[in-house]
This record gives sequence, structure tokens and C-alpha cells, in this order.
Amino acid sequence: MAKARFGVLGVAKIATEKVIPAMQRCKHAEVVAIASRDESKAREAAARLGIRHAHGSYEELLANPEVDAVYIPLPNHLHVPWSVRGLEAGKHVLCEKPIGLSVEEAETLQAAGERFPQLKLMEAFMYRHHPQWTTAKRIVEDGGVGELRTIQSFFSYFNDNPQNIRNQPEIGGGGLMDIGCYPISWSRWMFGEEPARVLGHLEIDPQLGVDRIASGVLEFSRGTGTFTCSTQFAPYQRANIIGTTGRVEIEIPANAPPDKPCRLWHQSQKGIREILCGVSDQYTVQGDLFARAILEDLPVPTPFADAVSNMRVIEAIVRSHEQRGWSTL
Repeated sequence: MAKARFGVLGVAKIATEKVIPAMQRCKHAEVVAIASRDESKAREAAARLGIRHAHGSYEELLANPEVDAVYIPLPNHLHVPWSVRGLEAGKHVLCEKPIGLSVEEAETLQAAGERFPQLKLMEAFMYRHHPQWTTAKRIVEDGGVGELRTIQSFFSYFNDNPQNIRNQPEIGGGGLMDIGCYPISWSRWMFGEEPARVLGHLEIDPQLGVDRIASGVLEFSRGTGTFTCSTQFAPYQRANIIGTTGRVEIEIPANAPPDKPCRLWHQSQKGIREILCGVSDQYTVQGDLFARAILEDLPVPTPFADAVSNMRVIEAIVRSHEQRGWSTL
């Protein structure tokens, strides 16, 4: 079976501990190269993970003719520059969320993608491909909650390390960019439209200069999406999708475990039903779907315009906080 051959730019923890091992279980994809600006780190990761090629620069990996596509888990400020360079090198690009630092950056990458229509370009929002979310989406679309009216979300972890990239404002740190992007994305996806306006509030850490608490309200034509996320709270996440006659609650909406079933609950007029979704690694599913788009020249599962729209909402929430009022998109 033909496989799309991936190279990975960087040795980030998410890549070496989650995404690469998951993609090594793909039917349609394989990881053949990894790069780091420190060649010894690339060689160590390649040896540990059984990857054929180790490169001491990102440029060297992009020049490797055995690489068809790149996965980019770099810090946020490097997403757009290296995605553009990947496209210019003739590689398909799967880039981590959030897609960039601003709408302007996202649109720059969108324009680059349009210059290379033969190449696939997608933001790596892996949650969308997990059975728990496809099940929830189907329940909502089949009328299982009645008329969808609101989505309430919470997502938090604790990390106050000033050396961590998530706590460095100049490179796109902060809770809204790192994890607030999730409830924004799944609210937009479930409602199937963009919010008309948003209201945001941020609490900025006085030492780190990043938002440590972010809350938002997204106003849709049929209801609202509300969320709070934090990088300095006890670890917790939950999503509630609520309509006029029912609701769906997802226990672990973002970081679904790859090695055990996931639970969600569907409350209807008949009562509450627990649904167990079988073991599924959302990074494996994402890798296979993106690889199939490459191999069979199919549209990517999530069009790149969605990444631009998500960035537009993130930016509007920051603007709302600064202006202390509702912000339109």
C-alpha cells in the first residue's frame, strides 16, 4: 500500500511523544525524517523513534526528496513562516494549532496555499477526527438535542514556568492561543456558522505577561458558545452541548486518551445514555485522513479557511478585552 512520507520540523514533546508514535500506526502515512536546529537532538529522536533520516536544519529536511509532506509542531510564531517554506519546497503541510499569531498571518499562509493548489494544507485540530466528536456531531445533526442553543466549555492545566513557550508572549504564548482555540473551534463547528460578535475577558499574569485566564462568549444566530480556559488552574476539561430537548456532555473533549475508550453522555427525553467510544488515537486518524487526501487527491478534512476563521475569533476576543465591550468579526 502506498504511503505519504512525512518529515517533522522540530523535536517538540507533542511530536516525539504523541504525534509521531501515532502516525507510525497509520495505514496511509509514515514518518521518514525529523529535523532540529541541534543535529544531535534530531539524531537522538530519530534513533529512539526508528526514523530513517535525521537533519540538522529545517532547510535540509525540506530539501529531502523522500519527504512528501511536513508536520509542523514548532512554537506558534514559526507556524506560518515554515508552513510557507514547506509549500515553496513542494511539500504538503499539516501545521499545529493555532495556525499563526494573527489573522494577517493566517491569510498570508492561505494565499501561499492558493499559489500551490496541487499541495494540501491543513491546521492540525485533531479533536475533530475522534469518534467521540463525530458521534456528538451526528447526534446534534439528527436532532438529538432538539434545537442547539448553547455550548459550554472549560479547559485548564497548570504551568507557570517562565521558560515554557506557552508563557512567552512574544512568540504567541498564553491560554487563549494554546487551549482557548479549542472551544472556539468546536463551538463554530457545532453551530456550523461564524459568530456575529464576541465578548472576551483576559487576566494577564503580571510576571509572565501572558493571559492565564481567558473567558469568552460567542454569539451565533441560534445561540451562544461560552468558555473559560486557564494555564494556572487545576487540570480539567469538559464540553456541554445543550439544546431545547437534550444535551451531549463530552468528558475529555480535547486530549482524548489514545489507549482507552472515551465517554460521552446523551441526555434526551428518554433519560441519560452513556456512550462509550472505542479506543482511537485521534492523531493516527488525523494522519491517515490527511495522507489519503494527498494520495487520492481529495479535499482535506478541514478546509484551510476554517483556520483563518478560528484565528479571526481569537483576535476578536482579544480586541473585545482591550475595548471592554462586544467585538464584531
